[in-house]
Amino acid sequence: MRVRSFVSIVAAGLIPATAIAGDTRDDWGKPEPPMAGIHWARGAQPAAKGGGSPILVWHHGNIMTDVVVGTVFWGPSWNNKSFAGDKMTGLDSFYEGLGMSSYADTNTEYSAPNGFVGTQVTFTQSYVDASPVPSNAGSRTGPILSEVCKVIPNPVANGYYAVYVDQPRGHAGFCAWHSAGSCGGTPVQFAFFFNLDGDPGCDPQDSSNAHSQGLAALANVSGHEWSEMMTDPRLDAWYDSTGAENSDKCAWAFGTPTLTLKNGSQWKIQGNWSNRAYANAAGYRSRDGLAGCIDGGNYK
Repeated sequence: MRVRSFVSIVAAGLIPATAIAGDTRDDWGKPEPPMAGIHWARGAQPAAKGGGSPILVWHHGNIMTDVVVGTVFWGPSWNNKSFAGDKMTGLDSFYEGLGMSSYADTNTEYSAPNGFVGTQVTFTQSYVDASPVPSNAGSRTGPILSEVCKVIPNPVANGYYAVYVDQPRGHAGFCAWHSAGSCGGTPVQFAFFFNLDGDPGCDPQDSSNAHSQGLAALANVSGHEWSEMMTDPRLDAWYDSTGAENSDKCAWAFGTPTLTLKNGSQWKIQGNWSNRAYANAAGYRSRDGLAGCIDGGNYK
């Protein structure tokens, strides 16, 4: 779901007004880009407006035919081995396995004049910035975009930069979001993720014991934001009549218990909405009861 203003988040009671800075402008004085693809915590998503088609519609923007991914771990706790645990190496493995995977293939029915959504993912490297994270970073896109521009030396136009902070979610009603902006004239796609250790509201309840709870939670919401970035990178491509993107429509709805990515790593990841599957009643049901979700496992 895209959020056009921060006022709507505050009004919904999902972020305290005190968490919002004096204005919503980035470090260059420009209006901050909106949040999109907000992965709401369990039970926190605002009620959807009634009516409207569940079908995703193209809004004239381009999609991602391929992507270069970099991860940014922001906050002093990432230098603490006990805190970092398996999360940093695990997330790098997650992105390394996305390319050419059956999960990535769930996005490929969507297209634009620049082509179809692709499955080619090139993971570059991870970056650690041990400087403190502002307390309101998660409620604004500007600080996260500024962090990307500071840490990534040479961002690329087809780059997606996922920023993981060491702060817990606290009273925020969401687990993650994605957005788009530019660094020195280069367009970039980026996303924000809270530390989800011990957070029941953002826990996919992975029973495989393949990863720590915190890593399993981050991987699930990472799949959500990455898929939406591929299908709606500049926030003007594919979403439905309510503003929901493909992963929003299948949030907290799981089909295959564990998905295997191209590098053999296994994860519990929610599915993504497929117009084609919905039209043919071939998907599994979303939490709204619509059979349009696919995950690349049992549902393709």
